[in-house]
Amino acid sequence: MKKSKLFIFNAIMIAVVSVALLAVPASAAKRRYVSIAAGWVTGAYFPMAGAISRIAWKHLKDKGIKVTAESSGASVANAKLIGAGDTDFAILQNDIASYAYNGKEGMFAKPIKDLLGVCTLFPEHVQVIARKDSKIKSIGDLKGKKVAIGPVGSGTMENAAQILEAWGISFDDLAKAEQLTASQSADYIKDGRLDAAFFTVALGAAVIMDTALMVPTDIVPVEGPNVEKLIKKYPFYAKQTVPGKTYKNNDTDIQTVSVMAMLAASRTIEADIVYAIINAMYSDLAQLKKAHAKFQEISMETGLVGMGIPLHPGAEKFFKEKGLLE
Repeated sequence: MKKSKLFIFNAIMIAVVSVALLAVPASAAKRRYVSIAAGWVTGAYFPMAGAISRIAWKHLKDKGIKVTAESSGASVANAKLIGAGDTDFAILQNDIASYAYNGKEGMFAKPIKDLLGVCTLFPEHVQVIARKDSKIKSIGDLKGKKVAIGPVGSGTMENAAQILEAWGISFDDLAKAEQLTASQSADYIKDGRLDAAFFTVALGAAVIMDTALMVPTDIVPVEGPNVEKLIKKYPFYAKQTVPGKTYKNNDTDIQTVSVMAMLAASRTIEADIVYAIINAMYSDLAQLKKAHAKFQEISMETGLVGMGIPLHPGAEKFFKEKGLLE
């Protein structure tokens, strides 16, 4: 008798659960809670992720889409988090995204094909700073000089190698190629141990501002036909300008190139979620630009500048609808 009652109870419970599952709309079964790997809390990537999270809450809560910003180790780490399936979105440099997607010895042993582009965000300028007494006026003048090229394995070191390559120069052609951090490079320029240094940082970076205040410096232009050669081989670069008065003793606009900070997504994320988030972002740029001074340059029209990896289908749909992609 007890077994019979237990059988009847179990049958009823199975029926109730089945009816409940049938009553849930198909859309509700999709994953709607997503994460963004955003870099260090003190950098610009984390405020960007936070702003996207707030915009999602404001515009997408009726769709049940919630975005959570998570601190991480920045670009290389973020790409690897996508590859491991440990995050849904990531903010990273577009050159690092290209290395991750295609694979790069010493950085990404295996290509991360699940890393797809959503949009590019804001530029991170390559700024070559030289002591005035070094008489360096062009990239070609770096040959035979003492130059800081960035730490081993850094994005700055990659940028330095690629720019010098476009001018037919290798690290071996320098009098000395110092693998230094940004702060070390600044100190070496101040005390005369270096003639010049590469920095891949935001405009008005404190490390360059301080150096220009302490010792007369020039910003070395990255311009001319060799820039076209650079961009053709490495399409993640974009032409940029360092406006006059950005640093002491530099009164005129200087041409250079930049990599771009970008938003990427995992191939596993549904296209409608990616579409909804990018649409909300560009619909509320005022909210986005409040989060950090670097975000003033973000626009839908520049959202594909320097995109060096395939787009996520959700992003592709968005840019096609806006007439920005064929």
